[in-house]
Amino acid sequence: MREFAQPAVYTVPDGANLTDPVWSAADEAPSQVTFRRPLDGWTDVTALQFRDEVVGVAKGLIATGVKPGERVGLMARTRYEWTLIDYAIWTAGGVTVPIYETSSAEQVQWILGDSGAVTVVVETSAHQSMVEAVRGELPDLGRVWQIDASAVSLLVEAGSSVPDDEVAARRAALGPDDVATIIYTSGTTGRPKGCVLTHRNLLFEVGNALPVLPSMFNAGASTLLFLPLAHAFARLIQLGAVQSRATLGHAPDVKNLMDDLQTFRPTFVLAVPRVFEKVYNGAKQKAHSEGKGAIFDRADRVAVAYSSSDSPGLLLRVQHALFDRLVYSKLRAALGGACTHAISGGAPLGVRLAHFFRGIGLWVSEGYGLTETSPATAANVDDAVKLGTVGRPLPGMTVRIADDGEVLIAGEHVFREYWHNPAATAEALKDGFFHTGDLGSLDDEGFLTITGRKKELIVTAGGKNVAPAVLEDRIRAHPLVSQAMVVGDAKPFIGAVVTIDPDAFGPWRDAHNKASDATVGDLVNDSDLRAEIQNAVDDANKAVSHAEAVKVFRILPRDFTEETGELTPSMKLKRSVVEKEYADEIAAIYS
Repeated sequence: MREFAQPAVYTVPDGANLTDPVWSAADEAPSQVTFRRPLDGWTDVTALQFRDEVVGVAKGLIATGVKPGERVGLMARTRYEWTLIDYAIWTAGGVTVPIYETSSAEQVQWILGDSGAVTVVVETSAHQSMVEAVRGELPDLGRVWQIDASAVSLLVEAGSSVPDDEVAARRAALGPDDVATIIYTSGTTGRPKGCVLTHRNLLFEVGNALPVLPSMFNAGASTLLFLPLAHAFARLIQLGAVQSRATLGHAPDVKNLMDDLQTFRPTFVLAVPRVFEKVYNGAKQKAHSEGKGAIFDRADRVAVAYSSSDSPGLLLRVQHALFDRLVYSKLRAALGGACTHAISGGAPLGVRLAHFFRGIGLWVSEGYGLTETSPATAANVDDAVKLGTVGRPLPGMTVRIADDGEVLIAGEHVFREYWHNPAATAEALKDGFFHTGDLGSLDDEGFLTITGRKKELIVTAGGKNVAPAVLEDRIRAHPLVSQAMVVGDAKPFIGAVVTIDPDAFGPWRDAHNKASDATVGDLVNDSDLRAEIQNAVDDANKAVSHAEAVKVFRILPRDFTEETGELTPSMKLKRSVVEKEYADEIAAIYS
């Protein structure tokens, strides 16, 4: 058993709640630009304006019957109104229940019903129709508000007669141990569980994370959120931006993301590793298709070498300066030109890719956590970085590695309970620690490395334990690969099923003189395509022993998506769904 802890640098005051930073910013820096909204260009929202809008919406919620402690559903894309309504719910004393805007009717029914939501704010008419279709199963649900049908202005109008004193009283009564939000986990198996986070959990998280990340969270910083705010990871950035008085923008449509980045010009961004992989692979493919592949590949090697060196020599510095003008500056320009930092989580980024981005001038901080830990527990921070790890525990947080390798976590950021699920709560919270289900290790300096999921361990027929994450992450790093799933439980050897990235497939097909109308399904047995994926598998196998190596793989005819059910909204693989849907392909590996 190993353990590492850091002392807290912030203690949650008595009587504090998550709305306090909104009020203090309005009082102390009323003209500070807190948000920028995409309204015919980016329109500034000051701290005072935001506070007043929060009050207006909170009054509407109060007027329409939302009582302290009652749950309010919120189902929308990442947009300004999401953040506004979130803070308004808290100001009214309510509890926000986020719902992914891509959720099915069954998921919406479960989350609203299990949480006992008394009202819900949705974004579109399609969302409203979905809720209305299951209303018969939701006896607690009252009014449905639609953002696209003027929900904000209608709420403000409804609350126009509510006195300011009522809002002040609701806010004053809200303390750190009151429930702030119930976030339903993605549910890779079974029904999603409602993770109960208090104001204390989230205040402790933000108060201890921000002081060790001053390069990102400061009054002159800005970030453009495009990950779903229904996910705890994006929600933390929202809270951190408001707390640090950084400027926050929202990008609701990822199809417009590159244009939004150009005009918003954030100083830091938040993304999952797949985004960074696609940025790198896209730039590489574009360079090769334009006949500049040799230059990009050389620039790639120089960036990695520069980042990897503690004291780069004169030749390396000269080469780096040259490629900064030719290549790196163009990559930074794609993020708006002002971005110097990024936060990555949800899956391992990979050491080489981390070195590449740091080498081009974008410092990517990898971190680790779960919804149950508010969510961040460890991170590579400004003065403590070790690429290939997810960093040290943040101040006030303890990480312990159990004898079986499971990562255990303690601290005031750990959730209170699973809503209406005492059995799951008792299983997860034992002996003062949250049992994550993740496997990991701590080095002598306290840096944490995640090696896989306890429940995902594969045990071959020969008795070899294999953690699939190591192999899958390495295979997925190949430009042509979108997803990979390692199989082999109770089988004689390890295999894998692989999907092809639709964005990368077209250029590859054309460059290799395949039929212009050929689909991935047409080419699953093509020797050239299989050779590419074999290269990815060979690279992944370098990270494991011979007994753990992938011996046989199958290319699947289409990619995994959330819509087709193989991925959760946070892009995690639903292994049981893939195993069932592609049972014949998996069986063929062992035939």
